[in-house]
Amino acid sequence: MTSSDFNPNRAPNPWALLPLGIFLISYLVVSIIAGDFYKMPISVAFVIASIVAIGISKGGKIANRMEQFCRGAGDSNIMLMVVIFVLAGAFAETTKATGAIDAAVNLTLSVIPGNLLVAGIFIAGCLISIAIGTSVGTIVALSPVIVGIATKTGIPTEMMLASVVGGAMFGDNLSFISDTTIIVTRTQGCDMSDKFKLNIRIVAPIAILTLLLYIFLGNEVREAYQPEVVEWVNVIPYLIVLVIAVLGVNVTFVLVIGIILSGITGLITGHIGLWDWTISMGKGITGMGELIIVTILAGGMLEMIRFNGGIDWLILKLTSHIHGRKGAETSMAAFTAFANFCTANNTIALIIAGPIAKNIATKFDVDPRRSASLIDIFSCAVQGFIPYGAQLLIASGLGEVSPLEIMPYLYYPYLLGVGGAFAILLGFPKTSKATI
Repeated sequence: MTSSDFNPNRAPNPWALLPLGIFLISYLVVSIIAGDFYKMPISVAFVIASIVAIGISKGGKIANRMEQFCRGAGDSNIMLMVVIFVLAGAFAETTKATGAIDAAVNLTLSVIPGNLLVAGIFIAGCLISIAIGTSVGTIVALSPVIVGIATKTGIPTEMMLASVVGGAMFGDNLSFISDTTIIVTRTQGCDMSDKFKLNIRIVAPIAILTLLLYIFLGNEVREAYQPEVVEWVNVIPYLIVLVIAVLGVNVTFVLVIGIILSGITGLITGHIGLWDWTISMGKGITGMGELIIVTILAGGMLEMIRFNGGIDWLILKLTSHIHGRKGAETSMAAFTAFANFCTANNTIALIIAGPIAKNIATKFDVDPRRSASLIDIFSCAVQGFIPYGAQLLIASGLGEVSPLEIMPYLYYPYLLGVGGAFAILLGFPKTSKATI
């Protein structure tokens, strides 16, 4: 989605937010009422919402409105997500066909006790996402193995996927090389290390609580499985992918390397032939079709909301009745969260919210380290549980489950939002000029 700061020349318009409401009703509410998460496909819900967005939009003729919609759908951030989805599908299916996933699953099951698997995956997600600075890259790297583990152990796939999504958002919020950290520290005017020191004091107790929940839930896991012998040759490509990801290599390049290495290994070991390799890649890419469609439709619909003044209206409402620091912090957090709902991209949400938050923080004397931490926390919390965000879409796509089925197990994103709210309410942690 294209981004824009507040534009006083564009009339703020609450009706511009209607398409988002239509989507939430069409997808979430209908699915809950029907008691079946597959009755209303997410792609259909977005088609309905997109039609409404174009229908109520300003901009003259339908052709002009469609052009504006297509600008959002074809935004560079949207296209990058599409490329990642394509490569992730090809990578997942190739590693499955060549035996790399089975080998990685057997290795994991041989070293981690069954009752600690869910907690172990959460920790792995935290560590990898801190190292590579991207939640999507973490989910792409771990999800194929997680699905295999869930199948062998009987642990709900949705719970396993939720644990890695939570861990991925932990690192996205804290990593020094994360887009969100870079944006918030630059817009708020503070050092990354200072923001980290304050941020970690808010989120560390939340991560520990989440870990304890996953350990408790893991106690229900029956260790009835027997790990098979690890085929080390097949696991090597997967280990190399994790290593280069941790080294900070771009996620698209990581996926390309993974596809090539796993394919070559499969050819050498005889698990697949050349045409089996190409067929598996094609199958994986095709399997990502709905996610690609949803991403494109979401980009177009959310651009119409921005273009028609929906975000500008929200800015006015949130900043018109601020009284004191707590009110200022609440407004910053609320605007960031809603911007994330409207963009389904925490990086873009922070680009939009950052300058507004800086103005509010300056006016009401909010410490820059604190404003940076709070808006980053709320963007990552929302991004971690919205069913149309890249994180849940790619996790659900690789796990072949509905995003709504993952949502009940997303303890970390939910607790992160609650923890952020308590930090505002209690003024925690206290800040001073000299220390945090």
